[in-house]
Amino acid sequence: MSSGSDVPRRLNENSIAFCTDSISNSQVFAINQISLTQDVVRGHLVGDHTVGIYPLLQDETCWFLAVDFDKRTWQKDAAAFLKSCREMNVPAVLERSRSGNGGHVWIFFNRAIPAAAARKLGCAILTRTMEFRQQVGLESYDRFFPNQDTMPKGGLGSLIALPLQKVPRAEGNSAFIDSEFRPYQDQWAFLASVERMSADAVEVVVREAQKRGDLIGVRISIVDDAPQDPWALPPSQKNVERPIPGPFPPAVQIVRANLLYIEKNGLPPAMLNRLLRLAAFQNPEFYKAQAMRLPTFNKPRIIACGEDLANHIALPRGCLAEVMELFEAHYIKPDIRDERCAGHSIDVEFCGQLRPSQQDAVSMIAEHDEGILCAPTAFGKTAVAAWLIAARKVNTLVLVHRQQLLDQWHARLAMFLNLPAKSIGQVGGGKSERCGTVDIAIIQSTHGKEGVKDFVAEYGQVIVDECHHLSAFTFEQVMKQVKARYVLGLTATPERKDGHHPIIYMQCGPIRHKLSARSITAATPFEHEVIPRLTEFLLPPEPAHTTIQEMYAALADDRARNELIVADLLRAVGDRRSPLLLTGRTNHLKYFETALSGKVSNVFVLKGGMGKKQRRTIAEAIAAVPESESRVILATGSYIGEGFDDARLDTLFLAMPISWKGTLQQYVGRLHRLHDAKHVVRVYDYVDSQVLMLARMYARRLRGYSAIGYRIGAAAAERPSPSD
Repeated sequence: MSSGSDVPRRLNENSIAFCTDSISNSQVFAINQISLTQDVVRGHLVGDHTVGIYPLLQDETCWFLAVDFDKRTWQKDAAAFLKSCREMNVPAVLERSRSGNGGHVWIFFNRAIPAAAARKLGCAILTRTMEFRQQVGLESYDRFFPNQDTMPKGGLGSLIALPLQKVPRAEGNSAFIDSEFRPYQDQWAFLASVERMSADAVEVVVREAQKRGDLIGVRISIVDDAPQDPWALPPSQKNVERPIPGPFPPAVQIVRANLLYIEKNGLPPAMLNRLLRLAAFQNPEFYKAQAMRLPTFNKPRIIACGEDLANHIALPRGCLAEVMELFEAHYIKPDIRDERCAGHSIDVEFCGQLRPSQQDAVSMIAEHDEGILCAPTAFGKTAVAAWLIAARKVNTLVLVHRQQLLDQWHARLAMFLNLPAKSIGQVGGGKSERCGTVDIAIIQSTHGKEGVKDFVAEYGQVIVDECHHLSAFTFEQVMKQVKARYVLGLTATPERKDGHHPIIYMQCGPIRHKLSARSITAATPFEHEVIPRLTEFLLPPEPAHTTIQEMYAALADDRARNELIVADLLRAVGDRRSPLLLTGRTNHLKYFETALSGKVSNVFVLKGGMGKKQRRTIAEAIAAVPESESRVILATGSYIGEGFDDARLDTLFLAMPISWKGTLQQYVGRLHRLHDAKHVVRVYDYVDSQVLMLARMYARRLRGYSAIGYRIGAAAAERPSPSD
């Protein structure tokens, strides 16, 4: 290439690009099969165009690390970072950004080093910086260039504008600046004096930080596919924390309200930083995407749930025990002021009968103001919640996430508390009728355009059904405004596939009582078995890289596989069983509905998008089917997974593969309601063993079945006999 005008207008896979105006809003031109020339560099320096660089090279190395500071306090933040660099013997320089409203700290290497090592270096420096300036913020871990360790498939990584472009430089921007934030008079002389860091020096800094537990310094959220080596984790899954040097005030006020408000006055920055990190954890989704060479955009490396306010550190209610432990270790007396809402007294009595296992649960939960009951489907968590409402006798808000659950809670609370239906308020599903005694709300209806509605702070007790959904941003925002003295979360599966379950514990408190799915299975008076059914499903040879959704579509369209499922369904119906078929695709439901038409007396289809009246009509029709008549329920997993109860169900057909143990437990739990005619519950699992990804999903399901106490039969391709 001889000049900028010769650059082809297409995206490339090299590490340099340039644009006509600015990085943020201009077209990026490719540098493909051509080299960066003096003409291109000259054009950047004289203002003809702006050259940007993709730091991450194809071999996943880089020549520099840049750190972006763009908050209103960028000068103080960058200065603090540079101070840490000096203390750690890391040569670093500061450039004012093109806009003048931020800065970039640059660390240059004497050769290309692995991007992972460069980013670990940045993490170590940033963690040290936050020990004396916590205002830098945990989000700064996402402001590195390069922005990930590995090259994303089909991408180039992050792009950063190079310094010294003439137009902004004329205003003192896009230039290297000194400790007084003034541009150096001779930029070239300054650059010539900059030391470049060796790979060995980087390794030394990183290794020392790892020894101290200072690489990132926040807890790890454990999931099945966590990126960390499990043998390298301490039993507590926490980093070993070093004592914080004082001095400290003898006492610190903590206000308990919707959050824990910890007074900052007198606490050193290192303690404030440690407090904020109590409410933070590493995001498994970031590491998973990086390991799969996918873009990490919009996937923060650290999820922070605390807030650094003007005079207080605000943490979720579930962090109280760790705050007390931290203060005790540093001889700080907590001065706790309780500003939670005590609510008002209500006159209700529990009219049911708890089983011994439920009595154990309420005795454990009643000892604590906050916490989670973790129990499988069919345990009777609603009955436990009703008992606690009657025992605590304060106005209560029950939060659910679906209309179906609201209807169920409304009916059961009316029964257990012997209340007229009209005396239980409802918010959501077209209604906004609060009674102020016992109300049930769809959580989405408590959050409007102007934020969380005020009434959520007016109850003495808040109960969150299916609380594993609280990690959703809107749901978390609602819980951050709850001021209730009593907070109870209910779930069968607190662990989330995305690893965001620490948010659940932060908002609801720790698990106070947990029953394993296996223990519930063992207590039921019927047998539990899985019938694996081998399929002949194969993917077409093209395309080479099939997405999971394309794979699901192919499964739904596979004629032989579908015919096998239909034959098994009809055999189960002939054996006077009550089947539930689950799939993830509505067109798949339509196929089975058509295939069973005229062969089964009653076929019901349940899927998302149905109105309340339609759902109620179908529910009444299902309940009205006599025991002597055959019936099949076809449903999407998302609809039936939570909140659907039918004690007659005894056979589950998994028409679409799943892998997450929590989802499997929810689906199988639909079979565990007690019924006089139920002696054996069965799961038909369709094993697509000739596709590697699907075979791995089945292997995970096998572990899930074992965990909940199911006996697994031998895999078979032929139809089972009635005696199977």
